[in-house]
Amino acid sequence: MTLVNGPLLEMQKVSKRFGKENVVKELSLQVPANCVYGLLGPNGAGKSTTLKMLTGIIAPTSGSIWFDGHRWSRQDLKQIGALIESPPIYGNLTAFENLKTRSLLLGLPDSRIHEVLDMVKLSTAGKKTARNFSMGMKQRLGIAIALLNRPRLLILDEPTNGLDPVGIHELRELIRSLPRQGVTVILSSHLLSEVEQTADRIGIINHGELLYEGEIQSGQNLEQLFMDVASTPDRRKEGYR
Repeated sequence: MTLVNGPLLEMQKVSKRFGKENVVKELSLQVPANCVYGLLGPNGAGKSTTLKMLTGIIAPTSGSIWFDGHRWSRQDLKQIGALIESPPIYGNLTAFENLKTRSLLLGLPDSRIHEVLDMVKLSTAGKKTARNFSMGMKQRLGIAIALLNRPRLLILDEPTNGLDPVGIHELRELIRSLPRQGVTVILSSHLLSEVEQTADRIGIINHGELLYEGEIQSGQNLEQLFMDVASTPDRRKEGYR
């Protein structure tokens, strides 16, 4: 199957080694523009390491990363937003004030702050400080921070961790709305039901290897596919490209 949209991001035989341990092994994947891409794998599969390479937190040992048709460079971080691990927020500040501290650095007007607060449904948070936010509100504020500079690519690492069912539903709706606004999303998760309801395309990795990549098909049993692939890391399965 050919990609409906051209790839915004490509990884070509990317590996990451820490000492003698190969955490990511010749990983090659394609993320089309304006889609939600779900990166699946068990805990310790290499998902977070992969995302950290895409955001420049760590450098690949070998291989190449391409963004919008050119070799990835740190300049591309201007077009990439990310929420990896805990949201980078100040607990003593309101949602607006947290965004204001970043908008001043980026030279953005207050109107952009109000736009992203509306996007993540925090415009009514008022004077409530972030330390008193629910986990879901904190996650949404972290995403608002990542969206502030109008990125073309948003990277989310296990964004539903710690959320209750209401928070998960709200976050799912937000993520699904982003491609319509020109934002491509990569999210990692081990919650198959959430990815099934959110993603357009998936990649399954285990032991640092990409074992499957393809579009989610109507009626596909994602849990069965995941178990077939992730439980047999020595057998690579071909997905659709």
